[in-house]
Amino acid sequence: MQKVLFIGAVWPEPKSSAGGIRMMQLLHMFLRNHWQITFASSAADSQFAEDITAHGIDKVSIELNSSSFDEFVKKLNPNVVVFDRFMSEEQYGWRVAESVPNALRIVETIDLHCLRTSRQEMLKSGENLTTTLLKNDTAKRELACYFRSDLNLIISDEEIPVLQDIFDFPGEQLYYLPYKIPSLSVEEKSSLPSFEEREHFVTIGNFKHEPNWDSVRYLKETIWPLIRVKMPQAQLHVYGSYAGAKVLQLHKPSEGFHVLGRAEDALAVMKKARVCLAPLRFGAGIKGKLAEAMLCGTPSATTAVGAEGLRGDMPWNGKVTEEVDAFVEAAVELYQDKNKFSEAQQNGFSIIEKRFETFHKEQDFITHINHLLQNLQEHRSKHFVGSMLMHHTLQSTKYLSKWIEEKNRRDELHSS
Repeated sequence: MQKVLFIGAVWPEPKSSAGGIRMMQLLHMFLRNHWQITFASSAADSQFAEDITAHGIDKVSIELNSSSFDEFVKKLNPNVVVFDRFMSEEQYGWRVAESVPNALRIVETIDLHCLRTSRQEMLKSGENLTTTLLKNDTAKRELACYFRSDLNLIISDEEIPVLQDIFDFPGEQLYYLPYKIPSLSVEEKSSLPSFEEREHFVTIGNFKHEPNWDSVRYLKETIWPLIRVKMPQAQLHVYGSYAGAKVLQLHKPSEGFHVLGRAEDALAVMKKARVCLAPLRFGAGIKGKLAEAMLCGTPSATTAVGAEGLRGDMPWNGKVTEEVDAFVEAAVELYQDKNKFSEAQQNGFSIIEKRFETFHKEQDFITHINHLLQNLQEHRSKHFVGSMLMHHTLQSTKYLSKWIEEKNRRDELHSS
């Protein structure tokens, strides 16, 4: 039985974020193909984390800056190691390369962090997104990780040109593996709540994710007051994990703005709503809430960033616009016009069927992994930049980590 080790910055929380859902999709993909799976993390346990052991996955707590990881990974001797983001690879990639050099190293990118941070800076400064802005310090760290790795999973097809055209990244080290969205049967579509059975606007998202927090604040301060002018009785239900004080202070029932915290069942919440609002001003990757909206037959008003990686060149599940007035008009129209609602709903179903079900071929991915394992040295020999970066990582990150480990050891001795 082949072994895969997942190294996570956090334990998977599929009920808290799209990233958690995506991670569970990857884990189940390996389970279905009969791999032995170990998930390791240095993070503290979370009350919202999935019980991965119930799925037959080994759960292991590991330490940062500790040679105990080296012994652990040598003993496990995995065929494949998957890092859940580039920061995880920074911490453990060099240890994996030294301890199990023949293991295939894969990074789940989730989204391009440098693209997200550049868009955030663009929003703050008011300048346009440029190649120079994209090549920030985050990009230097992130791209170094991707070059060092054998393969990088891309969730949004719109991020592939960014990597290849702007950073001249080799296509052989990229693999497009989209978010899995199951198509609905005729019976499932007919069982969804009707236009008349639905009520209220909804928005949902993990508030630890900065784009979600900005989106909710933007709704509260700019968009929602304009919707209430046109629909004085309108109600917006705001759901999201980790809603701290700054989020809760936006709760204003008298204004129809309800901050309701964590949704125990996000799909149930989305199915009851008539329209999903997601005015995302920055971000990257795939927006899980908008994928779920399509799955629930719920039209949405969003931005180009929100629709990115989902729609391709197909008509959207509602409206995509950057203009405030157009966003407000679309939200009201989708809510009040049954024909517009139905048309948008069908567009969403079409996007799922034509863009995701047919593209999600997990067996092709497993075959590709096995091909790389059989031809790993040849694959690596083609990518000198990656080996060069790994060499320098071993000379810098390695010794910094060992220095921290030794300092921690001496501090413990001193305290005792």
